[in-house]
Amino acid sequence: MDSTLLIAIAAVFIVSIIFSMFGQGGGSLYTPILFLLGYATLTSISTSLVLNLVTALSASIVYYRSNLVDVRFALWFVPGICLGAFLGGVAAASINPVILMWLFVIFLIGAGGRMVYTYWEKSSPEGACPVHYSRGMYALIVVFSFFVGIISGLLGVGGGILIVPFLIFLCRYPTKNSAGVVSFIVIFSSLFGVFGHMTNNGFDIPLILGTIVAVFVGATIGARSMVKIPGGYIKAGFGVILWMFAVQLILKLLHIV
Repeated sequence: MDSTLLIAIAAVFIVSIIFSMFGQGGGSLYTPILFLLGYATLTSISTSLVLNLVTALSASIVYYRSNLVDVRFALWFVPGICLGAFLGGVAAASINPVILMWLFVIFLIGAGGRMVYTYWEKSSPEGACPVHYSRGMYALIVVFSFFVGIISGLLGVGGGILIVPFLIFLCRYPTKNSAGVVSFIVIFSSLFGVFGHMTNNGFDIPLILGTIVAVFVGATIGARSMVKIPGGYIKAGFGVILWMFAVQLILKLLHIV
């Protein structure tokens, strides 16, 4: 086993622990980590989607057993995100890899900013999960999930980094319950993104097999920790990490490193 693969395994193990604590698959960092380690763009994206799928599956099991997954509500996101993720995965091969990575830089900067901003937001006491929404909100959920799916398939992210703020700030969902719902949704965005990338033949089987066990164990550890951690601890350090990787990608794309 070469040293690059060993580093990749260690890195995704750590990332899977951290991201699964927040109901996210980890693709926001899997893709740039693999790219920075020297793997091809499509290989990094497709591997990230597979790892997202494993992370989300293992985390969802823990959340479901802790009664933190509202399956009925989560299913509203599924049709749009499945269609979008598949189309994004198919389209990824037709886009210049450099452009894809610049899109990922923009994604990291925006997502990081969203998370950093939460540090200054005034938190209010979290109530129970809403039971009903208006028709307009359900329509917004379907449209939103479709565009998240497109981004997921194109960039190899599960979409959790976008769905979590949507649930918390627009749907008024409690943080812990949002994490459970998002883990369930990410299963579908990752799975259909993988289906889309199957048309591109961008899979590195040794890399996938070498990292799947790491993320499965890491996601289980992270999800169990999340159940014990108050929602208020989800703060700006997350966003700073995303910014750091955005800077690293910029330096690599500009051939400075």
